[in-house]
Amino acid sequence: MRAAAGLTGVALLFATACSGGGNKGDGVAAAGKEDTAAPQVTITPVDGSGKAKPEQGIEVKAANGTLETVAVQVKGKDVPGALSADKTSWKSTWTLAPNAAYEVSATAKNAKKSTTATSKFRTLKASQSLSVSSVMPNAGQRVGIGMPIIVNFNRSVTNRKAVEQSLEVTSEKPNEGAWYWNGSQQVIFRTKKYWAANQKIGLTAHLAGVKSSASTYGTADYNLKFKIGDSRISKINTRTHRMVVYINGKKVKNVGISAGRGGVRKYTTTNGIHLTMEKENPVKMTSPGLKKGDPGYYEEMVNYAVRISNSGEYVHSAPWSVGSQGSSNVSHGCINASPSFAQWFYGLAQWGDVVDITGTDRELEWDNGYGFWQKPWKQWVKGSALDKSVTTGSTTDPAGTATTTPGTTPATTPAGTPTP
Repeated sequence: MRAAAGLTGVALLFATACSGGGNKGDGVAAAGKEDTAAPQVTITPVDGSGKAKPEQGIEVKAANGTLETVAVQVKGKDVPGALSADKTSWKSTWTLAPNAAYEVSATAKNAKKSTTATSKFRTLKASQSLSVSSVMPNAGQRVGIGMPIIVNFNRSVTNRKAVEQSLEVTSEKPNEGAWYWNGSQQVIFRTKKYWAANQKIGLTAHLAGVKSSASTYGTADYNLKFKIGDSRISKINTRTHRMVVYINGKKVKNVGISAGRGGVRKYTTTNGIHLTMEKENPVKMTSPGLKKGDPGYYEEMVNYAVRISNSGEYVHSAPWSVGSQGSSNVSHGCINASPSFAQWFYGLAQWGDVVDITGTDRELEWDNGYGFWQKPWKQWVKGSALDKSVTTGSTTDPAGTATTTPGTTPATTPAGTPTP
């Protein structure tokens, strides 16, 4: 926005008492000092500065009057900001882009006169740059109601608070969520409750000018839009050997399955909230930790496989165990299903659909695949550098586009060893 809310177009209604850059040595641009009855306007950074600090933003103040207009531009684009309640100060909303030229014009008035001040300055050049290297989900992708947002950076982040403050998530239907730092180069956004179905989600990383370490700044913003599809929740009970699928709250399937046979950890299906990940048809599955010729070694081509963890668990077609499906657990850890149901589920599944498994004594680890829902909410919020949750703002922008800095690569899904 070119001017602060409520100030658009007002400048033309008042005569200008004076304008100018002020005293460069005092750190502000000032105008109106020759007439004490006139308002005084100060702009920081000072006019003519060549090394303004991006993280300090822009501040405009009025004395002996109130601000009527504030206009800030960089490369012909408007810079957003907020006016104080008493209209005596204005601050830029986000940090400033490094090595960029800014132009500021502000007008203040009182009952008798008005004053306009301007400032042209350039921000310092970053020694090293921080950028987004990958994000999940992908731009324009339709995902499930459990889908997290996973942001990876090109280098380690020391000032996590500053970077986290720059991350803004918008949704058509507001939700509560929190960021969780998984190491120094990855941060994950998860909601407290599942996303509402069928809506558009946006992520803006206002990284330009964010000081992420002593000599590193973000040099460009990053924008991503994607969609939440239908609500698809599958509930699997390994004790009753049943899988029930709900679409938008309506039960649509109730089928017999066979889960991990147990006895040892690697053959026990993990318990907890899983999310669907990649899909493969077919996929080669081998016995974990064993070589060809070892007792118990197997190698099997499996059809219609939907991954639900990085430890090799899938929901997949298992014609060899149809006789046990619905009555006993005989698999090596995966969810065995009939060929017809597996094909149907494969066609239905999208990234981030919920697969909630109960009945076993092996808990899904929170960092196994998309097992983020396994971490209790209070602990999840503790992983925020700001130690707080946020409310997603509303958006009506069309979904389906992403703007990245040069050299970024698409997100990839890490995978463990498939086990049928």
